[in-house]
Amino acid sequence: MTQAESAAMSPEAIDTFLARAETGVVSLARDGEPYAVPVSYGYDTDSRRFYLRLVSGPDSTRARFLDGSPRARLVVYEGEGSAYRSVVATGELETLDPEALSPAEIAQYGGAKRPLFGLWDRDRADLDIDLYELRPEELTGRQTTVDRGEH
Repeated sequence: MTQAESAAMSPEAIDTFLARAETGVVSLARDGEPYAVPVSYGYDTDSRRFYLRLVSGPDSTRARFLDGSPRARLVVYEGEGSAYRSVVATGELETLDPEALSPAEIAQYGGAKRPLFGLWDRDRADLDIDLYELRPEELTGRQTTVDRGEH
């Protein structure tokens, strides 16, 4: 028989997990239509902010969903053996001006893996690379351990 124990993660456990994980899925919605995409991010444990570098083409679906300061939900998760962790951050995704960034903010983008341009069907010159910040209004985490009763 499978049994699971689930508990909320402490703020310290959330910060440790987010600083290490580096990837997640960001979800946006516009006019009742959902959009979700895997992303890499940098995370500042002091300010509890996420830094994302997102790539889109001028006529892409992603560009349409990123217009303005959309509401966003970032889900970061992992599973190792019988242990699962997930953190959900909800807030507005704001575009940042690269020329207005502080050295500390620039360092956070180092945590976001570089986009792999070979995955795109367009030349790099035709892509828009924008920097975003997510300041979560809500940041929650859960950890679950599953006992599958295997002896």
